[in-house]
Amino acid sequence: MSGGNGMTIRPKSECRWDAVSLGEIMLRLDPGEGRVRTARSFTVWEGGGEYNVTRGLKRCFGLDTAVVTGIPDNDVGYLLLDLLYQGGVDTSHVKWFPFDGIGRDVRLGLNFTERGFGVRGAVGVSDRANSAASKLKRGDIDWKKIFQDEGARWFHCGGIFAALSTTTPDVVLEAMEAARAAGTIISYDLNYRPSLWKAVGGTKRAMEINREIAQYVDVMIGNEEDFTAALGFEVEGMGADVTGIEIDKFKNMIRRVVAEFPNFQAVATTLRDVHSATVNDWGAVLYHGGEFYESQNRARLEILDRVGGGDSFASGLIYGFLSGKDAQQCVEYGAAHGALAMTTPGDTSMASLKEVEKLVAGASARVDR
Repeated sequence: MSGGNGMTIRPKSECRWDAVSLGEIMLRLDPGEGRVRTARSFTVWEGGGEYNVTRGLKRCFGLDTAVVTGIPDNDVGYLLLDLLYQGGVDTSHVKWFPFDGIGRDVRLGLNFTERGFGVRGAVGVSDRANSAASKLKRGDIDWKKIFQDEGARWFHCGGIFAALSTTTPDVVLEAMEAARAAGTIISYDLNYRPSLWKAVGGTKRAMEINREIAQYVDVMIGNEEDFTAALGFEVEGMGADVTGIEIDKFKNMIRRVVAEFPNFQAVATTLRDVHSATVNDWGAVLYHGGEFYESQNRARLEILDRVGGGDSFASGLIYGFLSGKDAQQCVEYGAAHGALAMTTPGDTSMASLKEVEKLVAGASARVDR
């Protein structure tokens, strides 16, 4: 099926899944308005960069999605499963790992995250070494069953999963090889995290792995830091944040990226200018079909919890492509969904399609009653 965006996507009639993601899912322990270092209680959410995208596609946009991950066979793993049930993403392709009793060999990753406020930025402390997802290796997952027998229109993965262990990059490549053979569109969020790469080769290793993966990608997502650290493209005079006065320089970098990776059918990034932890300027830009498309710029957007905003942007963008919207609509749906996701706690979106469509159309925050 070719939509108004010019991208050829497998029809729903021949696919069980609209989208499938591969990645680690952690328990997020959230101290609410307090701080991790002084908390006496935490709210528990589920979250993971890749999973958040397919959860948004399911809960907000009503699509049929599945996740591939690893979970330990213990009560903490079952807690995660209970949260996944609420999210509605299919778990039939989860690999369960035997638990050794104390987590010496395999465990569930934890992410302690405080939201930040004003001049105090958000803080995340990961406790994820030896997680079940990091133990996945080539041959563990029946990708032929997923992409050919069941059928999937879209596959999403990211640089966080690729950085988890020495085996996870091979799993990403194996999945993408199968997805490409089946005609499934592949998206990838570079999501460079220095803490994950620090002990395993740093930016040099990150670049080697991500440049190999990039050869299979149709839709690449990332910010300036991601493209620099993970793919080796630099923008002269730019910092880690893409701001309005630097857009032209960023666009020139994207043109160089696409020239080197002509397989990229689209490249997308969020635009965030941080005034404080709770006030950001927010927008997005999409490169597709040789043209740039910018979303509405939401100046001084008030934020409750910024974690997962980029993932919700990705799910809105993917929804746009899957539903045949034109490129401008795709980037608008992504930016609107990301904005709404940051108004609620937790890593995942609580927005509805109706709310996204109202925001795309320019609705205000007046009471809806």
